[in-house]
Amino acid sequence: MNVKNNIVKISRDARQASLVMARLSTTIKNDMLSRMAVALEQQTPSLITENSKDLAAGRQRGLSEAMLDRLMLDEKRIVCIAAALREVAALPDPVGEITKMWKRPNELMVGKMRIPLGTIGIIYESRPNVTADAAALCLKAGNAVVLRGGSEAINSNLAIAGVLQSVLKDMGIPEAALSLIPFTEREGVLEMLKQEESIDLIIPRGGESLIRFVVDNSRIPVIKHYKGVCHIFVDQTADFGKAEHIIVNSKTQRPGVCNALETLLIHRDVAAEFIPRIAKTLTALGVELRGDETFCHYAETSKPATEDDWCAEYLELILACRVVDDIDAAIMHINRYCSLHTESIITSDYSRAQRFIREVNSSCVMVNASTRFADGGQLGLGAEIGISTTKLHSFGPMGLEDLTTTKFIVYGDGQIRE
Repeated sequence: MNVKNNIVKISRDARQASLVMARLSTTIKNDMLSRMAVALEQQTPSLITENSKDLAAGRQRGLSEAMLDRLMLDEKRIVCIAAALREVAALPDPVGEITKMWKRPNELMVGKMRIPLGTIGIIYESRPNVTADAAALCLKAGNAVVLRGGSEAINSNLAIAGVLQSVLKDMGIPEAALSLIPFTEREGVLEMLKQEESIDLIIPRGGESLIRFVVDNSRIPVIKHYKGVCHIFVDQTADFGKAEHIIVNSKTQRPGVCNALETLLIHRDVAAEFIPRIAKTLTALGVELRGDETFCHYAETSKPATEDDWCAEYLELILACRVVDDIDAAIMHINRYCSLHTESIITSDYSRAQRFIREVNSSCVMVNASTRFADGGQLGLGAEIGISTTKLHSFGPMGLEDLTTTKFIVYGDGQIRE
């Protein structure tokens, strides 16, 4: 069977399995995830063996140490993967929830109920743990899932998926509810993106180039998250100590993640006092500062910023810095250059905080808090499938609820339309 026919069969089988998943009770789904966690722990030696094949191939291909670290599985990481499955099992099940109910003048009761999306396709890179994490979230929300991991982790992904599928088989649940495309040709991705009759949603997880490739070639709706150009605006009423603490955390705790700070905006009225302080702190932490003319005047170690810096996602210890006249200029800059990810204002003025929240268009807007909180776990979702920077059908970190949709339900007592 060629690649195209394989993908068609996998997708159709997943569609059929999704009908079974949608009917499973919360108890069965939680038991399924708990058994999967145990199975992964029991199969730790074989998972590490398969992972070692990917690591050896990666070294031969010249992958960086950072990439090899992302690929690596050891006993501790497998324990963490199993723990993540148990955490998903412990989350409230959104399926079947009645989100609202109202009575019409003719006594009809109309409501909305949460239901699974159906079949979800996940296209991802590098990290083998995504195989288990994504599967757990999709299955708990009553969906089937078709996974397509990167070529660099093919042996690890197949091994993890195989363990999870064995649990489905033992429980009498169709194994096709969790499918992993077993070949690495790019043709497989292209064919997967054509299966609009079988797959309801595509979620790509990886770099900007992967996501743009998926968007450009998909016939299926795609959750997009190109990059994270996150901003902090230091208002003239900001507490400097609080601002410094938040900026340092946002930029330096993990500079290589999408919710790290990339652009700092400072109100002109506090520039002379605050810039030397924050520049000294950040420079001591190894952050390269790129600023506009005013910022550079007060921070002599900074480099002049270019237009490209205002829309850059550095993912390293580089920070673009700009002095703005007021909150109007800050909001205008953010709405022009942001990637709709996360923005924060540091202020002691309630009205400015509320205006910032109302007028900034990004998916996470914060007041006096680090941009690093833009994460499903940190925001109380328990876990996330990814972060959406498009407004349909979800915006921001996506948890279990975002892997469902709603349908109308209507209760009547013989009413007919006149």
